[in-house]
Amino acid sequence: MPPATTTGGTSLRPRVGIPWRTSQEEAEGNRPKIKNYEDAVRRAGGEPVLITLTDPIELDRALPTLDAFVLPGSPADVEPAEYGAVNQGLSAPADLAREAADRSILKHAFAEQKPVLAICYGCQLLNVYLGGTLIQDLRTETGTTTPHRKKDLTPEPKEDPRHAASFEQGSRLAGITGGRGEVNSSHHQSIEQPGRQLRITGRSPDGIVESVEWTGDENWVTGVQWHPERMEGDPLAERLFAEFVGAARAARKIPAGKP
Repeated sequence: MPPATTTGGTSLRPRVGIPWRTSQEEAEGNRPKIKNYEDAVRRAGGEPVLITLTDPIELDRALPTLDAFVLPGSPADVEPAEYGAVNQGLSAPADLAREAADRSILKHAFAEQKPVLAICYGCQLLNVYLGGTLIQDLRTETGTTTPHRKKDLTPEPKEDPRHAASFEQGSRLAGITGGRGEVNSSHHQSIEQPGRQLRITGRSPDGIVESVEWTGDENWVTGVQWHPERMEGDPLAERLFAEFVGAARAARKIPAGKP
């Protein structure tokens, strides 16, 4: 269904920028994974717009035309030097083009008060951008036995493992879930120390950080370690995207109730 428009032809749906997951996927036009994010934004009432990683000039042109941003997951890991660490041989190769794009997006979003939903790798990059640190490998560094990705299970299942998560009273996620929920999981790194003015709002049963929220001002900025874009029909995932798109609509002053 095409987005509703005003008489002037401007979309009433908030325009949500989504950077490609990797520079290789962008070069190949490899869309199945990124399409999950686009579809989730559409279901919530937004208009997804893919953002290039490889053309900084085009990226800078696009940012002012967008109302909010989803920072997606990635098979890459954040370069450890970016958070003052040495690669212990446990981090996947960095995608420097993706890191640069996310940093440009975050700089713009914070300056212009535009909402951000940061997912998995995007959540980790958000944390590092604000001066936080990461655990490079959960099993090695924490000894957790909770499966956080398919490779943690034998035999390896087709679907992501799921586990419980608890959310801090007064947080957005607690407002959505009542304080507890179940999330899917596909990661081997996570937040260690939170960045500036990031509040840890959710943890898995083994203490791993599952969500964070920006407290520096009223802007809607939330990071989650799981993959709500792959949980179509799940009440937590659907409400999270709906609240995010609602925040984008409010920031742009789009009338409530419009598609």
